[in-house]
Amino acid sequence: MNGLGIWAIYTFELARLRRTLWQSIASPVISTTLYFVVFGAAIGARMTDVNGIGYGAFLVPGLIMLMLLNESISNASFGIYMPKFTGTIYEVLSAPISPAEIVIGYVGAAATKSVLLGILVLVTARLFVPYEVQHPVWMLGFLVLTAVTFSLFGFIIGIWADGFEKLQIIPLMIVTPLTFLGGSFYSISMLPPFWQKVSLFNPVVYLISGFRWSFYGSADVHIAVSVGMTLVFLAVCLLLVWWIFRTGYKLKP
Repeated sequence: MNGLGIWAIYTFELARLRRTLWQSIASPVISTTLYFVVFGAAIGARMTDVNGIGYGAFLVPGLIMLMLLNESISNASFGIYMPKFTGTIYEVLSAPISPAEIVIGYVGAAATKSVLLGILVLVTARLFVPYEVQHPVWMLGFLVLTAVTFSLFGFIIGIWADGFEKLQIIPLMIVTPLTFLGGSFYSISMLPPFWQKVSLFNPVVYLISGFRWSFYGSADVHIAVSVGMTLVFLAVCLLLVWWIFRTGYKLKP
């Protein structure tokens, strides 16, 4: 294992966080805070509880997950796309470092940034709505697992994209709608029976449900199913990354 090579990629990607502090940290925190202000503090005080949980507190896991998915994909996709765009990816590929070590460096940095943002938003939410975390270890575990999984997904998007507009297609047209329809703002138990069954085909439901369970001990889907579905998606992403490096897809001329 080339630890020095991994550390070089990891620290280089984290250095971009300092250079783009407003875009990388302040912007997502402020935008998520606005959700807490509008839906949590203002509207939430006038809404009934959801599954015995105050609406403002109910929103916290869903909004953190909404931010986490978008930021994980964005950080990882941009991180690997820029070396492709500038041509420096060939220097990385020719260096004495394996594909697995390259992935660990890029994905690890993207996941680290996303987890730090998630914790920061979690702390900020306390200023606007009261909430509790019944299972802090599970909460942190879900946070890290989701960040790693969707950073891998973003890494795949960054390799697939051949233009800046393609970096935004999947996050904007697929991931964000699935997150809004995946129980970020409501429990799927509030839907008619038919739409409850349809919602189970949305993979984001399992992420949000499992993460919300770590806060309040209640969820739309059993915790074991949520963990299992997340691990399945992680395995699919790992398989795709392996195939990309095995075939040189969009990496080698």
